[in-house]
Amino acid sequence: MKILCVVGARPNFMKVAPVLEALRRHGHKASLVHTGQHYDASMSQVFFEHLKMPRPKVNLGVGSGSHAVQTARIMEKFEPVLLREKPRAILVAGDVNSTIACALVAVKLGIEVAHLEAGLRSNDWSMPEEINRILTDRISSVLLTPSADADENLRAEGAPDDCIHRVGNAMIDSLFQHLEKARATSALTDLGVEPGSYALLTLHRPSNVDNQEVFSGLLEAVATLSRELPVLFPAHPRTVQKIEAFGLSSHIENHPSLRLLKPQGYLEFLALQESARLVLTDSGGIQEETTALGVPCLTLRENTERPITVTEGTNVLVGTDCARIIEEARASLARGARSAKPPSLWDGQTSERVALLFDRLEVEGFSSR
Repeated sequence: MKILCVVGARPNFMKVAPVLEALRRHGHKASLVHTGQHYDASMSQVFFEHLKMPRPKVNLGVGSGSHAVQTARIMEKFEPVLLREKPRAILVAGDVNSTIACALVAVKLGIEVAHLEAGLRSNDWSMPEEINRILTDRISSVLLTPSADADENLRAEGAPDDCIHRVGNAMIDSLFQHLEKARATSALTDLGVEPGSYALLTLHRPSNVDNQEVFSGLLEAVATLSRELPVLFPAHPRTVQKIEAFGLSSHIENHPSLRLLKPQGYLEFLALQESARLVLTDSGGIQEETTALGVPCLTLRENTERPITVTEGTNVLVGTDCARIIEEARASLARGARSAKPPSLWDGQTSERVALLFDRLEVEGFSSR
């Protein structure tokens, strides 16, 4: 079967890389389309190198822009690709603008859409990602879910049972495949830290970094924590821009144990995650990776589309209140990891299950929405 696999932003690469490899191993004509939603080398190029992904057959090069501008550019540039390549299906992952944009173009051309990581819900419509994932699920004929709660969400929304396929978490496939390589990097040595001697922080969501009051409070909480445990802060370029625009540099400059770092490569960041005593984040994928690694995680959000990381994993939702973050961080440090056993089907075999499903779909055909 001819399949185009779409990537656009940093989280997509870890999800799609093992699936693309498995599809090719099973004899499918699978190739990669990079929308260029993330175009900075530290957010894109390094993942092709670390994950050993093949060069994209097509790079749309859309770059940055507002949600409307970026989505429109992707749609405009992706349509000629589909008309030229005529794939039987496309595979999109996650919930970024590239996901919904490419799914919309494909379904209007009568091309089947498979959504990897379908069914996740935060029930927070203020999140652009929630809109993207709900709309993508609605128009996809192959819903590849990571967990039972995702299946339940889709059924509650009226998705046919024969469209729902629980395959597990492809991001964990990448984690298990590359963990030894990550351990072999000099990430910790280069930063002069020992395993278990630091916390790791990431922040990028607009609800956190685009609101000066919220962002300032988060940095204040982390700065306070850094007096007790050094904090490493690999920052998204957009996050750095907001620190400078809001005049928040003093939160970091006045706290030498809060270290602002450039974005890390996939392997380096994985090494830093595994050896962290505590991770603080607003990222969905990091909630999953820390659960698989058994590392305590505090999610700096009021909700999560990955509740299994709370009920079965190592994740705690703490919101954005400064006092609560400090309180929960201290409690988490005292408690340690809650579980080192990943949820069901987070076993490193998700991509193989996806490939086997496409083998069957090639013979039996796709279900109708």
